[in-house]
Amino acid sequence: MTKKFFLIILILFPLNAFALIEVDITRGNLDPLPLAVSPLSIDEKSRLSLEEILLKENIGSEISVVVENNLKTSGLFNPLDKNAFLQAPDIAHLKPRFEDWSLIKAQALITGKVNYVEDKLRVEFRLWDVLAAKELMALAFTTVPTNWRRVGHIISDKIYERLTGEKGYFDTRIIYVAEEGPKTQRIKKLAIMDQDGFNNKFLTLGNELVLTPRFNPTSQMITYLSYFKNMPRVYLLDIETGTQEVVGDFPGMTFAPRFSPDGKKIIMSFANDGKSDIYTMDLENRLVERITNHPSIDTSPSYSPDGKFITFNSDRSGYQQIYIMRSDGSDVKRISFGNGIYGTPVWSPRGDLIAFTKMHKGKFYIGVMRIDGSGERLLTENYYQEAPSWSPNGRVLIFYRETKTDSSGKGFSAKLWSIDLTGYNERLITTLTDASDPSWSSLLSN
Repeated sequence: MTKKFFLIILILFPLNAFALIEVDITRGNLDPLPLAVSPLSIDEKSRLSLEEILLKENIGSEISVVVENNLKTSGLFNPLDKNAFLQAPDIAHLKPRFEDWSLIKAQALITGKVNYVEDKLRVEFRLWDVLAAKELMALAFTTVPTNWRRVGHIISDKIYERLTGEKGYFDTRIIYVAEEGPKTQRIKKLAIMDQDGFNNKFLTLGNELVLTPRFNPTSQMITYLSYFKNMPRVYLLDIETGTQEVVGDFPGMTFAPRFSPDGKKIIMSFANDGKSDIYTMDLENRLVERITNHPSIDTSPSYSPDGKFITFNSDRSGYQQIYIMRSDGSDVKRISFGNGIYGTPVWSPRGDLIAFTKMHKGKFYIGVMRIDGSGERLLTENYYQEAPSWSPNGRVLIFYRETKTDSSGKGFSAKLWSIDLTGYNERLITTLTDASDPSWSSLLSN
């Protein structure tokens, strides 16, 4: 399980929680909630000590920027210009003058304070409802100074949950394939970063081809496919400890493995004699079980959150469509009936939707549908894009998009993008290199 870095001190958390924001996923939130993120105040002694340790001039301001950027990129909030603030950060944290914050149209206010005591960073924050002139929440965190960015992400999650009524997704990481070089000779490495693109690290050297890394839903373990001497091998890697092991050699395996919701099994597909079927492997005893047995190509399996069902794509109807079945392979049903070819289905963590890639008339789409196939919505289209992965709260999808090359083969790139379920908040995620095959972790602070 993920290591716990934080001592969380609960100061006040009203039980009668309510959401200030209501989101209609079919039309988007076109009027984000205006809020003020005041810089976190800090005493001079703490500021000088932390500046020497972290090489940051004012860590209180830095943490507030992390919070502000997280909330802004969600598309649900509109952080106001700090130049318009009328009250000093330290005074606002003790007792806001709500009329001053109302004057600049803020509906919510975030204040905070930073101290450095006995080699520990202590960060407290408060969330205020400006319209009702009352405190909604107050929390404090104690940790080592180098974890200051994580504090900002956890604060963002707490605010997001309090104002929207659903879990946040900011204290998470994304694993992906970092790519460099010409299109025909790409060097591919495993890389990991915070969801906002910071703290990027490479996990492999690029000596072997790596493909489709996937997070374990219950821990910071990943599984991925790598070719060693041109043989496909499935690996498990513990990100916290760096421990790596080979699950097995699987000649002809065509698609990356995924974990079951409890993290105890891997589900994958094997190709043999022009067809492929879906198998599972128990990670404790390494027993392999065949789930489908059909003279077609069954690929890209993904479990439902409760582990009772599996979605996958298959050409058993003549061309590639999305199906669901029980986890033992019974009761197979086709759920996609639109025009085009469907692939890479992924079950939402909420259990209510399945994300997919669709190809139709030369374009690629990222879309979602209900688990019975109804309510199909295409969120974004482009020349080439695929491999959606859900944020842990089921609100946002991350995927990768490639650009078209010119006649001489130049101009190719692969980048990570995210989009929320409204389809209105699409954004590029900055990476050090080109990037593909993203996978979103569960919340680190759970």
